[in-house]
Amino acid sequence: MAVSAPVITVPAFGSAHDGVRHFFGTRHRTPVAYETGVPLLDSVARDRTWTLSVKQVHGTDALIVDRPITRADRFEGGWDALITDQPGVTVAVRTADCVPVLLYDRRRKAVASVHAGWRGALAGIVPKTIELMVARFAVQPSDLRVSIGPSAGPCCYEVDHAVLDPLRHSRPDWPALVRDDRGSKARLDLKALVRRQTSEIGIPQEQITVVNVCTICHPALFYSYRREGRVKGTMLNGISLVSRS
Repeated sequence: MAVSAPVITVPAFGSAHDGVRHFFGTRHRTPVAYETGVPLLDSVARDRTWTLSVKQVHGTDALIVDRPITRADRFEGGWDALITDQPGVTVAVRTADCVPVLLYDRRRKAVASVHAGWRGALAGIVPKTIELMVARFAVQPSDLRVSIGPSAGPCCYEVDHAVLDPLRHSRPDWPALVRDDRGSKARLDLKALVRRQTSEIGIPQEQITVVNVCTICHPALFYSYRREGRVKGTMLNGISLVSRS
């Protein structure tokens, strides 16, 4: 993992040489000024690209971008995952404790960015996004690389029955996903849940990278809704296929 403010990258996950660029943002700087739902030119990337961030609603729907976009495009609605096969289009999600997940298929040339809070994770947003990539772009799960970014960690992320009850009912392995279980409260390992879901859909463990940094206990590096009690800011996390034009 390379931590070089303002962004975090994972060399083992992918590089421009591999045909992909990615980043997990920090509070020091968002890689591009943006307005939700409006594609903007990214002045940070060496190659000019479109960066797209949309309204997030803690659901499981994904926006598929399978054509070139223009400055005139507007994406009205709410999605928590974005998928594209278009070079030069950075698909990005915003987080402040939720898990950002980046997906890349080098063979089929498709990428995705996913926002997985506890609601989305329990509802299976990451496997559902992968299933859409399979259906639309003929992706094979075994070809995918996955990078799970900074989020609230099990050291700090305490949840109550609203989270624990559906977790216990849906996952026989739930004890491995919590710490300090007191029945009505426990600390949840969201990253571990997402990692297990990606493995269960057929992605080899060696192709899954996890940035094991907690957004709650690193105030100098990240915004945190849980720590600050309100939205003071968000980190932008994105991925794009390198444009060869």
